[in-house]
Amino acid sequence: MSCILLIIIALCIVPLISCHEFEVNGKVLELDESNFDAAISSFDYIFVDFYAPWCGHCKRLSPELDKAAPILSGLKKPVVVAKIDADKYSRIAKKYDLDGFPTLKIFVHGVPTDYNGPRKSDKLVRYLRKFVAPDVTVLESDSAITEFVEAAGTSFPIFIGIGLDELALLNLAKKLKKNAWFSVAKDFSETTMALYGLNKTPALVALHPNFDDQSIFYGPFEDKSVEEFIRQNLLPLTLPITGESLKLLKDDKRKIVLTIVEDETHYESKEFLKLLRTAASANREFVFAYVGFNQWQDFAEAFEVSRKTPLPKMVVWDGDEVFYSVNGSESIHSKDQESQITLFLERFREGKVTEKTVGPSFLGYLMSLLGMRMVYIIVFLLAVVFLIVTMGKEEPSAGDPRDPFHYPASGSTSVAESDNRTSNDKED
Repeated sequence: MSCILLIIIALCIVPLISCHEFEVNGKVLELDESNFDAAISSFDYIFVDFYAPWCGHCKRLSPELDKAAPILSGLKKPVVVAKIDADKYSRIAKKYDLDGFPTLKIFVHGVPTDYNGPRKSDKLVRYLRKFVAPDVTVLESDSAITEFVEAAGTSFPIFIGIGLDELALLNLAKKLKKNAWFSVAKDFSETTMALYGLNKTPALVALHPNFDDQSIFYGPFEDKSVEEFIRQNLLPLTLPITGESLKLLKDDKRKIVLTIVEDETHYESKEFLKLLRTAASANREFVFAYVGFNQWQDFAEAFEVSRKTPLPKMVVWDGDEVFYSVNGSESIHSKDQESQITLFLERFREGKVTEKTVGPSFLGYLMSLLGMRMVYIIVFLLAVVFLIVTMGKEEPSAGDPRDPFHYPASGSTSVAESDNRTSNDKED
């Protein structure tokens, strides 16, 4: 009788164990092909590292995930951190179309979204907090506004609707949740209005804490007008060119007024960038971006800049392979630079330009923006042609297809780490 009772108890317990297959204890879950789908469906929010054991970047990322996991699992809406050897479990890699290691994805209620944010543990935590936050946070006091801005950090733009109904932002906030923080302040004082330089309400404030940028929109609060303001302010007034910012530019359809300075850290460059900010504020139909020759020489050289070129130099870039040199405004001289910027824009609008093609180093840009897959296809086709032409003359040497800054999966490379500038963790 006692044996039968034990069997009945065991049968009752087994389903309970299977329901709690994954123990959430603040550690990184190690998944495999047998339990991956179950894990994705078991948690509302799960952050997955698709790694390969031989990948150097993966090895450096692992301790950062170990540090982030207990913090993320302790959030009000927990985020579970997991990893899977996608080199070993190729079916999983193929299912999610992985093109490099590590590949990071956040699954929200089973739906994957690519993660291209920072990889240091503290900033990774701050980034992922946004995925579990409300689409639009409602703030009920001055202190709540302050706490929201401080908690949001500096990685994303922040939009605060002062005296604005949350419905005015909700639809757009859902679409752009991975790009920015959204909030509305229902209760606030004159102190808050003075802090943000407001002279009336309702108003929509756009903040870029990392760049000390602020813009204010007083309406009309129609869907089209609000969306135009928000999309124009997803980028700061003046954007430094990095591997990460190139990916942001890809999503913006405006032409780019690109300025090449000698060195971003020099006093003269910083003073010139202040003038660019003023021009950018008055000409929102353009994106204003800049790069230092000393910071990213290969990129600058793609726009016909060398160490002998008088700098600053301004061009208008279409974000792809074409840029425009403005006739008579090829370089900006040291005197009355503000007027020269204005003249540059006027001449461009009048069509006084010479169309040019981005130089050979544009290949590096393609790699960083599109990944190596297409590049490898092109190289393969060229290699086939080369073999046909040279057949019988000499054996072509076999090279290592792996990019020095990223490890490819199935013959491809990840977007985020394909150029030297993005491999130095500057985004972190």
